[in-house]
Parts: sequence; C-alpha cells; structure tokens
Amino acid sequence: MTEYEKMMAGLAHLPAEKELKNMRKRAREIVFEFNRTSPNDDETQNKLIRKLFGQADETTSINAPFHCDYGINIKVGKNFFTNYHCVMLDNGGITIGDDVMFAPNVSLYTVGHPLDVELRNEGWEQAKPITIGNNVWIGGSVVILPGVTIGDNVVVGAGSVVNKDLPSNVLAFGNPCRVVREITEQDRENYLRTYQPDR
Repeated sequence: MTEYEKMMAGLAHLPAEKELKNMRKRAREIVFEFNRTSPNDDETQNKLIRKLFGQADETTSINAPFHCDYGINIKVGKNFFTNYHCVMLDNGGITIGDDVMFAPNVSLYTVGHPLDVELRNEGWEQAKPITIGNNVWIGGSVVILPGVTIGDNVVVGAGSVVNKDLPSNVLAFGNPCRVVREITEQDRENYLRTYQPDR
C-alpha cells in the first residue's frame, strides 16, 4: 500500500513521504490563492474551492481565511457555509451533508499522533474520518476530533470539543461535548414567538 492508501484506510503512515508532501503542496497553493482573492469575487472563490475539494458545487460558500491539508479529502453537500478561520485537517476524510453551517473558528481534526514519543519523533501519524449529517449548525470555536460522526439536525454550542459521536436531532455542548437535550417542535414555537409575540 502507498502512504496515501494507508492514510485513507486509517492505518499508521508517514506524511513526509513524497506523494503526500506533493498533495499538501498542491492544496497550499490553492488555499493561498483562495485566501488572497477579493471577498467580492464570489465566482473565483467558488471556482478555487471546487478545484480544491473532492466534492463541492456552486452553493458552497467559505469566508476566508480557510485552511486544510489536502482538500481532495473534503466532500460537502448543498448549501455548505463556513465563516472565518475554518481549519480542516482532512487527512482521514471529511464528509459534510446538505445545509450545514459553521460559525467562525471551527476546526475539524481527522489526524493524530502516537502517544509514544519515539514513534511520534519518527513522524508516524494516523487518521480517522469525520462525518457530519444534514442541517447541522456548528457554533464558534468548536473542535471536532478524529473519528467523530454527527447526525442530522444537530446544533453544537460554541467552544465545544466533540470527541464522541452525536445522534440526530440534539443540542450538544461542553468540553467534552455532551448531549444536553433533544431539539423539538417547541424550539420552533419559542423562536417564532420572539418575532410574533401574539402567536
């Protein structure tokens, strides 16, 4: 297996290998161009993201600056939006559903390093995928760790560190992140009342 194949299979691999280094160089060039593109040039920004990501379309919207390792391992659905300073270390693959939005400073880390110092100093690492469902809102400065799956219709509160899977239809927050409660129809009613007090 190549080091890239090992990486994508979740096996220990050496990121300093030539193929992986070249892939990261390609991503950095595109990211550099994206981050210095005028914020009013939506067409060029979107074109660069579609070139960078493994899956994106004309509805993808990203506020610069943005950073990632490979880009090609990121797949986003319809109407994906992320605010400023998003970081996606996509070594293990990141899959995001439709109608997902990130607040500023959201970080997705699919990769980690050995606890053993000798192995860590030899340059080994291992990656696990992150999967996010449809209709998810991730609050500001949230960190999502390797191997996490987040279900549909989830809201993750600001400042959370998500180290375990979250089921669908829940509000979750904290460090470590935990499910606080289900999101229900009552949340819709409560929100609408703030704009229509006579409801």
